[in-house]
Amino acid sequence: MNTPDIKISIITPTFNSASTILQTYNSISEQTHHNWEWLVTDDCSSDDTISIMSAICEKDSRVKLFKNAINSGAAVARNNSLANASGEYISFIDSDDLWFTSKLEKQLNFMLADNLDFTFTAYDLVDAQGNPLGKVVDLQGDNFSVDYFDMLKKKATLGCSTVMFKRAAFSDFSMPLIRTGQDYALWLKLLKSGKKAYLLSEILTRYRILPNSISRNKIKKSQRQWSIYRKIEKLSLVHSAYCFGFYAWRAVFRK
Repeated sequence: MNTPDIKISIITPTFNSASTILQTYNSISEQTHHNWEWLVTDDCSSDDTISIMSAICEKDSRVKLFKNAINSGAAVARNNSLANASGEYISFIDSDDLWFTSKLEKQLNFMLADNLDFTFTAYDLVDAQGNPLGKVVDLQGDNFSVDYFDMLKKKATLGCSTVMFKRAAFSDFSMPLIRTGQDYALWLKLLKSGKKAYLLSEILTRYRILPNSISRNKIKKSQRQWSIYRKIEKLSLVHSAYCFGFYAWRAVFRK
């Protein structure tokens, strides 16, 4: 199969995303790889997200909009989109993040060249207005990869909006039903199969930092990390503490 013939399903949850969702769509529509579908599941937005998305759907048949009946969280929203995906490859982008125009093409070619099943890219951080914050994540050099045990210790971040995996390589890619950290829990589930996640060491995604985001709350992030160790991965107390030590060290000292 030629690269342009390969379909990529893009998964996005939305909740009150009216201020950013059009910019996210524009970064998808400008991709140099054109064979994609964008599956958006809205989690009961009360702003103009639905009307903006409906207008996008009317002009672009590759975009599909779904709605949760009740507010259920990002995991449920993403799983609904995943259940309706038809692409050979699955990728994710959050409703406030942005892709560089060559992101899908470069990442797909990277995977095809070495027959990789699970990949991620480096990304940089921007503020609410899209201004660069001067920080880059996961730019770790060539030939870098992580396995399940590496990810328990958070050897890499694996930003959700950077990930792409081959659908046929995994029997179950539904996200665990937790309110936060469900993407990290999914990466652990995929890696537990024995696969590795390989880094395309190039900045191809822009991650937007919003005020009051849980990603900015160190205490809540730490509590979430511990909960995933104990409740999702069911690690022993000693193993959880061991992995958490690496997580905490990297949270403080990682550049």
